[in-house]
Amino acid sequence: MLITTTMTTIFDKQMNIAHQLKGADLFTLTVFLTAARHLNFRAAAVELDVTPSAISHSVKTLEQRLSVRLFNRTTRSVSLTDAGERLAMKLGPAMSSIADAMLEVDDLRATPSGTIRINASEGAIRMVLRPVLARFLREYPQIHLDIVNDGKLSDITGDGFDAGIRLAEAVPQDMIAIRLTDNIRFAAVGSPTYFAAHGRPAVPQDLHQHDCIRFRFDSGAIYRWEFARQGAVETINVNGPLTLTDQPLMVDAAIDGIGIAFVPEHLALEGLCDGRLERVLDDWCPSMPGLRLYYSGHRHVSTALRALIATIAKPQ
Repeated sequence: MLITTTMTTIFDKQMNIAHQLKGADLFTLTVFLTAARHLNFRAAAVELDVTPSAISHSVKTLEQRLSVRLFNRTTRSVSLTDAGERLAMKLGPAMSSIADAMLEVDDLRATPSGTIRINASEGAIRMVLRPVLARFLREYPQIHLDIVNDGKLSDITGDGFDAGIRLAEAVPQDMIAIRLTDNIRFAAVGSPTYFAAHGRPAVPQDLHQHDCIRFRFDSGAIYRWEFARQGAVETINVNGPLTLTDQPLMVDAAIDGIGIAFVPEHLALEGLCDGRLERVLDDWCPSMPGLRLYYSGHRHVSTALRALIATIAKPQ
């Protein structure tokens, strides 16, 4: 295929830019953007699998080359200067385009390879990813999975993830979402010994007289229990002796007789089946849209990510 004059001009311009960047290669710019996203050199080092001193040295080298300070650094905090903010805003889309171009070329390989970064809640990891991990990594040995357990509903694009897994209601509207599970039902459960000592709530409002095991989001907010029956909706701000950020631990606490837990039904099934747990308010417990894997429609979807999606969807 002949290269036109226009293409030659474009290549010449790109080569000139590459020459200008010889003191600040792609890795240095990647380090800068990662540090700018985290505002924490140690966190950037963990993500890039280098030492914090390597991050600091790379940033210092870039600042010296540009003759401008990009970060304000103290012993307690890191923040972007005005120049740093401007550089990050300009570099972000450009580096994203470079990454997409590399992924498209990488997809020409016969075997899917590379790293897939997934952001998901702990429940999603246990329910969707854990059952397929061994099979997936055995079938695709050239793929590395980097799974982050995160309950803060992170911006997956801004934070450098390839995809996220969340309940459907938590997926941003501008994302492409793939259904992974049927609707998820919640269950209010407690131990037989707890109900023998405290009685059983007949309606959601009765929970105010019970010990409840509360759930705290990573944001710090306490989950308010949501019930529904025949069009009537009840939202209860429960109280109790224990607040946790881990739903499986809530189930364990309910089994131990500490109080009533309100959790996704699948987490409590084992205890319900062997009699260590009993249901209450069953006709009030709602179902909600299940888990979705989602990703940006504005970025290239690698063959590695497509392979993961196919593996999750494939019956064992």
